[in-house]
Amino acid sequence: MAWYDEAVFYHIYPLGLTGAPKQNSYAEPEHRLNTLIPWISHIKEIGCNAIYIGPLFESVGHGYETTDYKKLDSRLGTNEDLADFTAQCHAQGIKVILDGVFNHTGRDFFAFKDIQQNRENSPYKDWYCNVNFWGNNEYNDGFSYENWGGYNLLVKLNQHNPAVQNYICDVIRFWVSEFDIDGIRLDAADVLDFEYMKALRQTANQVKPDFWLMGEVIHGDYNRWVNEGTLHSVTNYHLHKALYSGHNDHNYFEIAHTVKRLYGMGGNRPDGLKLYNFVDNHDVERIYTKLNKKAHFVPVHILLYTLPGIPSIYYGSEFGIEGKKEPFSDDSLRPALSLSDFGDAVKENPCTRLTAALGKIRQDTPALSYGDYQELLLTNRQYAFSRNYQGTCTIVTVNNDDSDFIMTLHTEGGAPAYIGALSGEKVPVREDGCIAVNIKANSGEIWLPLSEAPADCTEDCKEEPCSAGAVSEDCAEETAFTAPQPETEPAAMDHPAVQEPSLEKSTGEIPEEIPDSFVIEEPAPEASASKHQDSSYDEAFEKGRITGLQEAILAIMEKNGPVTDQMHRDVINNIYHDSLINWIKSFR
Repeated sequence: MAWYDEAVFYHIYPLGLTGAPKQNSYAEPEHRLNTLIPWISHIKEIGCNAIYIGPLFESVGHGYETTDYKKLDSRLGTNEDLADFTAQCHAQGIKVILDGVFNHTGRDFFAFKDIQQNRENSPYKDWYCNVNFWGNNEYNDGFSYENWGGYNLLVKLNQHNPAVQNYICDVIRFWVSEFDIDGIRLDAADVLDFEYMKALRQTANQVKPDFWLMGEVIHGDYNRWVNEGTLHSVTNYHLHKALYSGHNDHNYFEIAHTVKRLYGMGGNRPDGLKLYNFVDNHDVERIYTKLNKKAHFVPVHILLYTLPGIPSIYYGSEFGIEGKKEPFSDDSLRPALSLSDFGDAVKENPCTRLTAALGKIRQDTPALSYGDYQELLLTNRQYAFSRNYQGTCTIVTVNNDDSDFIMTLHTEGGAPAYIGALSGEKVPVREDGCIAVNIKANSGEIWLPLSEAPADCTEDCKEEPCSAGAVSEDCAEETAFTAPQPETEPAAMDHPAVQEPSLEKSTGEIPEEIPDSFVIEEPAPEASASKHQDSSYDEAFEKGRITGLQEAILAIMEKNGPVTDQMHRDVINNIYHDSLINWIKSFR
């Protein structure tokens, strides 16, 4: 067990949060990083115990065009400021990981400047990919080179060059020695050379016990990157997409299938893949903007904190702020915020109050960090699963419907009763080992075995939350979520930006054969017995079945080749269950 197995991350984009200028003048340092010191207490208060912050080092503009890996960006302050920030985080029990932009540099980086000056005679001409002194570019360098993402501002490093590998590994050692950091998030890890990543992992193993390497990866089989030789974790974009679209489309089948597939990547073991889970970040729209129904903020975040993986909150999203992606700019996703504007948020803001409660529950419930995953109930609008660890069965229930829903769920471990960690509601375990729980509309709950709940979770609990996150009936009224009104939308800026990864059409690679779980089954009898017996439920459930099958067919088609508009229409227009089943079988 390492610290990151129990981590709850808070993600900061520092140039945005501090309101730094968009372009670096390389003038005297401005100590903006120091303005983030008060945020450390806030981060701890909402139940986070780790910070991912970056990019931090000297750069031209948005931070990913590095000028100097060993100098804090002048717009943020000095190296002493960063060392002090990390020390103050550690003093409050918070780990710190930095952004490692090791795939490319900026044009002001010393090696590139030397090539500009000395051309073929530069000792650094092999530090970059495909430098061609017969070519040219929009900067009129008199040579061309390989870049990242089509931006010549980002010059791609030659990761096969031992000199480059040695330099970057030395940077990691410098960061640990100078700033005492606890890990690194590797930018654009999905295009990093695997031998290069192995060298970085060897260095990570040497510099500090439990030093964590996490990579930014979008598509693909995450096992390629997460293993003993390369990275400890990667960004879970598959689940990110499923969480918002599964709620917007009232389709929990998408979320459950994604979880089952990702859990299977780790061998269906609790100690398998520990992916970095998130609902928004500095490259994608805010979750509060993304959700069609704002009340779904509750079930989305309950799932974020309870599904297998390591949860992360992007700064400001705990307040329920908006952030819409604009053409050619990510500025609205990376706003300057003043903590004083949210001084009473944990008490007054329902989004913050929920986030803080979930953070506490996560830290106080080992099963959510180490437990296995077992699906208990699944419809298009209701979803339940358990996380079992050392004989303790924690049950999670969510409901994206506008009506309450009663679930009958099997428990393990022999507890006499369960208590809702968010509501404080207690339910007895029946003789058949099941609990019957009412899940509020557009909400959810985390059910803890009463034998595991603290002694102060009793009928006379009237004021303070229990240490496991449960609260009394009186407290539950204050904890209940009410969607805040959307804030004024940020104005669009003209700063060029890296585009959001497109995951709208597919949740990722589909296996050669479709697993049985993709063919939606009828609910188990015990689940059917407890559902609402009305025609609207049957109609909604059937719609979810059809949608799930259509998505399966389109995903297979996309893997086999381009999907034309006509092919897409043919699938969507087919709303007949048996026909869709036969269509799926035809691919085998």
